[in-house]
Amino acid sequence: MRAGKVGGARHEGGDGIGHVRVDVSALVHTRTHHPEAIAEAAARRARRPLLNEDGRLMIVAADHPARGALGVGDRRLAMANRADLLERLCIALSRPGVDGVLATADILDDLLLLGALDHKVVMGSMNRGGLQGASFELDDRFTGHRPEDIQRLGFDAGKLLLRIDYDDPGSLTTLEATARAVDDMAARRLPVFVEPFISRRTPEGRLRNDLSAEAVTTSIAIASGLGGSSAYTWLKVPVTADPDDMAQVMETSTLPAVLLGGDVGDSPEDQDAAYEKWRGALQLPTVRGLVVGRSLLYPADDDVAAAVDTAVGLL
Repeated sequence: MRAGKVGGARHEGGDGIGHVRVDVSALVHTRTHHPEAIAEAAARRARRPLLNEDGRLMIVAADHPARGALGVGDRRLAMANRADLLERLCIALSRPGVDGVLATADILDDLLLLGALDHKVVMGSMNRGGLQGASFELDDRFTGHRPEDIQRLGFDAGKLLLRIDYDDPGSLTTLEATARAVDDMAARRLPVFVEPFISRRTPEGRLRNDLSAEAVTTSIAIASGLGGSSAYTWLKVPVTADPDDMAQVMETSTLPAVLLGGDVGDSPEDQDAAYEKWRGALQLPTVRGLVVGRSLLYPADDDVAAAVDTAVGLL
């Protein structure tokens, strides 16, 4: 990783948090006086294929803040400190076996300025309008990267979140917009990762994703058929509530898929349980890797490098 090219990320040795320092003042100075530096950094970024020789993907996700989802376990604002998040991302991206990052424009722009994205897969997060806890959460509009932005910046893929509640008309708006985005990405020959859920409101009005085998199967079937071509569509799927159901669930589609991590809890036991779920599902023929965010960036013991290395080892 090229540290400190524009904004200033400094490695201080070691593997854990506290050994990378991001100079926020340098980032702000560049953004204030040389905003064109972001496009220049994108233009000179050394690129790589989406897949290396092993055909597997390990992506670190950090697109949660733009949807107002800042919590990790019982830490409600864990992701709110941007310098801390960037430092954690720099550590994760420096670990062997990590292929790239999924994030929104603000975070990817910072990482470009820090020189952290050379030879990495860069995925732009496209729809972040369904703010966590909002009455319009399922009308998840495309407020992030557009297909033309991903192409212009030389990024490698896009990602969509598709939550479907049969009782919420906002889901239809999101469904139609997602289909058109799939078309637009396919026209540019850019991979798009669709993350589908069947979701329901609790009596208190909170949105919950249904991880039963039937619900995940249904969401995969719906997502696979979106748009006029599936040639560039990937799936980003959760592990079912009962991991033993995954083999049958993943028979629903021939589209390549990655597993999503989600919030696995705060305890080491919760983290170990998540690893075991991922380990089994990664053996299935359509599953090509992992896209994991909060559980690796904010592990229970705060050792980002160890958490990332463990996840890479599952592949």
